[in-house]
Amino acid sequence: MAARAYWKGQIRLALVSIPVEIFSATKSGATIAFNQIHEPTGKRIKYEKVVPGVGPVDADEIVKGFQYEKGHYVLLDEDEIEAVKLESKKTLELTQFVDQSEIDVLYYEKPYYVVPADDLAEEAFIVLREALRRTKKVGLGQLALRGREYVVSLKPCGRGMVLETLRYADEVNKAQSYFRDIGDSKPDEELLDLAETLIEKKTAAFHPDEFHDRYIDALKDLIERKRKGKTIETEAEETPSKGSNVIDLMAALKKSLDKKGGGEGKAKPAAKKVTAPRKAPAKKTPAKKVPAKTAARKRA
Repeated sequence: MAARAYWKGQIRLALVSIPVEIFSATKSGATIAFNQIHEPTGKRIKYEKVVPGVGPVDADEIVKGFQYEKGHYVLLDEDEIEAVKLESKKTLELTQFVDQSEIDVLYYEKPYYVVPADDLAEEAFIVLREALRRTKKVGLGQLALRGREYVVSLKPCGRGMVLETLRYADEVNKAQSYFRDIGDSKPDEELLDLAETLIEKKTAAFHPDEFHDRYIDALKDLIERKRKGKTIETEAEETPSKGSNVIDLMAALKKSLDKKGGGEGKAKPAAKKVTAPRKAPAKKTPAKKVPAKTAARKRA
């Protein structure tokens, strides 16, 4: 069964219109759904839609309402909401182009695949795709989807293009309020070298299929053991200890580098460079034996 298009319309660039369809590029991962249960009876708790003083009501009696003041609502039905005229419901007009690096990752929300709607649209679609690729630009516009209008970006992706909905500025919290208490002191160079070496050692290609939701797996195992009547032992969660000084951080980084495994190549020369500080104390130990030599001269 072919995937159902999430949106159908056209991309417009000046006087050029390209009929397209967009499809969701992501899907929900595995989840564990829990129901609320009345423990004494073991029965599931259910909810009814009720009106105070009236009681339970039928679904066809329910409409949408906007509360303009406490207890007072403007009622709207689906046809009235659908009749709101907005050009971006059917047309994505590209009004601006920017470098991809200009858009902070915090603004990206959800990706969609974009494909030409038919063979006649394919030529113009390919021209736009390749023009974006050559100029290394991202197209921007606004598009109405499922009850709201989004700012969206458009960029090449293989043979097709990807459209991503973006958050508005007022939907993103300013970083300064969270980061302002972090000091601006420069890190110790040796610690920085050790950290860089550790990063290089663990650098590898990204393979998404190598990761999975271990929490879901653990929950499934717990449910299965509980279903079979096995005793479940719970333990208090340990609070991670906090490093209190530079010596602890230095020791932790060095210990991390000493562990077997990790990446190859560049990491090895860097690891040799940072082992030098450990040899330094060994060269100084003969100096501590000076009193023994002095005693030998006195005997002579």
